[in-house]
Amino acid sequence: MSIGAVLAFTKFPQFCPQGSFLYNFAAFIHHSPSLLRVCNNIANPNRSISTTQSQRKPPKSASNNLQDSLVSFNRLLKSRATHSIIPINRVLGSIVKMGHYNTVLSLIKQVQLHGVPVDAYTISIGINCYCHLNRVTFGFSLLGSLFKRGYEPDVVIFTTLIKGLFSQDKFSEAKKLLKRLVTEKQIEPDAVTYGTVINGLCKSGNTKIAIEFLRSMETLKFEANTMVYCYSMIIDSLCKDRMIIDAKNLLVEMTKKGISPDVVTYSSLIHGLCNFGQWKEVTELLSEMVERNVYPDVLTFSIVVDALCKEGMVREAEDVLEVMIKRGEVPNTVTYNALMDGYCLRGQMKEARNVFNSMVNGGLEPNIISYNILINGYCKKKRIDEAMHLLREIHRKGLNHTVVTYNTILHGLLENGKFAAAEELFNEMLAEGLSPNVVTYNILLDSMCKNRRIGEAFSLFRSMQNRELYIDVECYTILINAACKDRKLEIAKELLNELLSNGLQPNAHTYTAIINGFCQEGSLDEAKELLMRMEDDDCFPTDVTYNVIVRGFLKKNQTSEAMALLEKMRGSGFSADNSTIEMLVDVLPTREQDPTLLNMIQKFAPKDT
Repeated sequence: MSIGAVLAFTKFPQFCPQGSFLYNFAAFIHHSPSLLRVCNNIANPNRSISTTQSQRKPPKSASNNLQDSLVSFNRLLKSRATHSIIPINRVLGSIVKMGHYNTVLSLIKQVQLHGVPVDAYTISIGINCYCHLNRVTFGFSLLGSLFKRGYEPDVVIFTTLIKGLFSQDKFSEAKKLLKRLVTEKQIEPDAVTYGTVINGLCKSGNTKIAIEFLRSMETLKFEANTMVYCYSMIIDSLCKDRMIIDAKNLLVEMTKKGISPDVVTYSSLIHGLCNFGQWKEVTELLSEMVERNVYPDVLTFSIVVDALCKEGMVREAEDVLEVMIKRGEVPNTVTYNALMDGYCLRGQMKEARNVFNSMVNGGLEPNIISYNILINGYCKKKRIDEAMHLLREIHRKGLNHTVVTYNTILHGLLENGKFAAAEELFNEMLAEGLSPNVVTYNILLDSMCKNRRIGEAFSLFRSMQNRELYIDVECYTILINAACKDRKLEIAKELLNELLSNGLQPNAHTYTAIINGFCQEGSLDEAKELLMRMEDDDCFPTDVTYNVIVRGFLKKNQTSEAMALLEKMRGSGFSADNSTIEMLVDVLPTREQDPTLLNMIQKFAPKDT
């Protein structure tokens, strides 16, 4: 589409609320050089304009799968000539790459039962599998086995364990392990170890601590590529933490220190700016990239496409895709997936399927994410049969289902009341060698609670604990909410204390569920105390939180307290919902002479009330 067509979008800013994303975007294009125009001018001079697909790999053969690897394993195990673990390790390593971690652990047990001596590499494979399964405690047990066998763990094994600790939100234990390794000089942490720590800290929301580690790395004189990688991770994390200014400052800092940002660094910051709709800054950053001879690649363009799609601006995303192709940057599966997801978010499944088909017709092979996006779209539109058809198509295309695939359809089936089909699908997932993750269990728990099978939900939860499975805040929140709705407030409070004792941090949904429970029981002092505790924990109340507690006070005719909370709510930028306004109006006949109440209702109630 031409720039004129994009500019036509700005002719109707009156339809976009002032301050909204669309309003700002329209104003930016109206007064500034078009983002598309900049994109048109930043083609890498070293890149051919040809859109040939010759570099694309042929589709993966269906024979290159788990079944073939298992056949190879069994052949090696039964062969009397096999006295070496090395060829078996190769097969185990290939299955690990497929993500079948439970299968690998089972195979290692078979190796031991057949009397084939395992070595340090076999044990390291097992440690890696346990860490991927969020069972790092078992990983440390294998570490003990390694010592007993007389092997010395290397930096790779300790780095794997550190990564496992971070994956279970045990960042303090990960820090202690690294500190111990450095202090006792058992191993010399390498660039990968420090990178793993920084990545783990960033993902667990401890970006400030990650910056401290970055400072310590600078004194160790790591290679430039390593430093760029770590700076890029922290910039990306700062953007995800909505700390865009800090991310920009860190970019400036690294350039002043002579560390040259690469396309990943710029793409990370562009991603953050896109998420905030700061298209002027995106344009400026793209121009700065070119000035430094760093050219946007398919990832950069895909980020812009994805951001536009998430804002519902799918047509503009199509324009960027067209620019990519014109400038010789061939869109990949990630780009098409972003566009497809944009249509799915809008419920336009026909258009999403057209993007899928055009990707195939262009010579690109859809990956499992492509299928997961479409399956999710169909499930949200309650078109379960079409989602199931895609599920069956995945294997025919030589791809492997993931837990995400099954979770998506499982959620769709349960939301539509198809419990028998959901149970059958769950068993199919297990038979395929895939392990349910915390999301799977949360889906099951949520469905049980919504269908008033609370006893079964708690039984499943305790079973998860007994098996030492990873349990997150969402899991506790589901049960806390169910207990509150079932008027079992003591159980809800016990769960909150258990959550805290396990080192987890309640989120706004957790606090709101218990505040609602207190309000239902008329325990308003406890509800208000929990609201204050929530704020002290830097967990900011949402509009739902405020509406729930305001209605609690109105229900008990404590109007003055409700008014104070409403003022606080307004100060936080939130508004009363319809249920709260109706309660305010109901109070009006009994408090007609109260000017405070009248004024508050005028602020919140619709004009025709």
